[in-house]
Amino acid sequence: MTITDMPQNAATDAPVSRTRTAVSGAAARVSGAPEFVSGADKRNPIKPGRDRFTAALPYVAAIFGTLVGGIGFATSYNTLAEVALSWGFGEDLARWFPIGVDASILAFLALDLYLILRGIPWPVLRMAAHGMTGATIWFNASAQGDIGADPVKSASHGVMPVLFVIGVEAARRLFIQKAQLEAGTVTDRIPLHRWILAPVATPRFYRRMRLHGVTSYPEMIRRQQDLTAYEQWLRRKYDDDLSKASDDEKLPMKMAAHGYTVAQALAMPDQQEREAEARAEEAERRRLDAETRRDLAQKRAEADRLEADGDLEAVRARVEGNTAQARAHARAQASAAERAAELETAALETAVIAEARAREAEAECKKAQEREGKAAADVRAAELERQAAEKRRLAAEADRVAAAEAQAIETAEIAEARQRAAEADRVAAETAKAAAETRRRAAEADRLAAEEAERTATARANTQAAREREAETELRAAETRRAAAEVERRAVETEDAAKLTPRERAVRKVARMALAAGLVAVGLGADEIHRELCGLISIADVQREFDVSSTDTASKYRQEAVVLLAGGYRPEQ
Repeated sequence: MTITDMPQNAATDAPVSRTRTAVSGAAARVSGAPEFVSGADKRNPIKPGRDRFTAALPYVAAIFGTLVGGIGFATSYNTLAEVALSWGFGEDLARWFPIGVDASILAFLALDLYLILRGIPWPVLRMAAHGMTGATIWFNASAQGDIGADPVKSASHGVMPVLFVIGVEAARRLFIQKAQLEAGTVTDRIPLHRWILAPVATPRFYRRMRLHGVTSYPEMIRRQQDLTAYEQWLRRKYDDDLSKASDDEKLPMKMAAHGYTVAQALAMPDQQEREAEARAEEAERRRLDAETRRDLAQKRAEADRLEADGDLEAVRARVEGNTAQARAHARAQASAAERAAELETAALETAVIAEARAREAEAECKKAQEREGKAAADVRAAELERQAAEKRRLAAEADRVAAAEAQAIETAEIAEARQRAAEADRVAAETAKAAAETRRRAAEADRLAAEEAERTATARANTQAAREREAETELRAAETRRAAAEVERRAVETEDAAKLTPRERAVRKVARMALAAGLVAVGLGADEIHRELCGLISIADVQREFDVSSTDTASKYRQEAVVLLAGGYRPEQ
């Protein structure tokens, strides 16, 4: 049996408390006193005549108090004015001297009451007012000569200021009580008979009441009775040997000196455990948040690195394509220049040959003209004619052979030139083909760069979508945790208000764990709920959650949670 299994009002439940019947009965009457007073206000309202009388009391007190104050001021004025003249004050100043003394009393007391109503009292004002009151009493009493010579006469002059101060002190007490009632700080006084009947215990009682802000005297009595009843129950449990009690069981006696009630002290271990669990859960949540942020940062860095690599590959492919294209253009231009130079050289050679033939033809024409001139002039002999003709025939045959040779030479050169031209065309075609291949490679590189850019953009979009999904998932998880924490908080408050035992709290927490894990108990029988709950919450989970080593206890917690869920238990109810 644990300490929390004991009822918080153990004194009323335990049989041994019969020896304390009078004390317990007194606590019941004291605790019930406010209820009786509240009920009396409703059942037996004050009669109208009494209300009028009560309402008239402040006005009667104000009228007669003002009358007493006026009379006292008048008698004090004449007395102080005369004594001021005898003390050497001027005639004008002597008339104002009693006004200054009595007005200072009124000003200090009025300012003291105002500061009290504002919640910032300053005792110096009250002491100054009392000092001025004592001074005016002394002035009035000594104005008739030696006080000892005629005490009655002196007292008759000094009693009126005393009555005025008593009235002001009564008003001050009324104002203070009203201000404390409005602020809720009214503190009950300990009756005089308690100081007389219990002179040793009452100072400790008073000390605890004042130190811990207990403003109700009946409430303090109830606390003392609960502590005494609990101590008696604990003695009965351990055969009057409190050394056998555990530290948790001794908490009410230890914490009473610090203002804790029996119920608060007994609930302290559970509360501290809940706070420790809350701190552990908060630390775990912060750790998980840190891990999530670290993983997210790593994924972002990896995505940025892949994006940078893609950009680098695209730039590299574009540069290589441009370089290959420039090289192909350079080779094509060099080949074209070489072919143009060869064609120019061939054309130059053809022009030289044509010019040589023209000169030879001109030379032959000139020779023919000379031969004709000689033939026309030389008619001397036929033999010479025949010889000239033969020479001409031989020359023509030579010309024919030379022309045939020249034509053959010209045909070979033309063929060779054509071959060179065809070779140049082939080289140009290969150059164009190489240039086209270079352009194709450049286009392929551009296409690959575009695909890489598209993949990079897709990767960025996927990364952004993943980040959004992760943020949305984290938001939903946070909302789920917040809702679960709110449900758990309301359930704990309900359990605290119902003053459930630890076992009942544990059973309800197992039911809440099953509902949080996704169990839907609506429309299911007890056996179906038991199967679903066993599938969601294992015995190990229950042992770990409640720190119990017995599997039988954990199994019973689950069985009782099934009965609770089958009965319609919901945390929000």
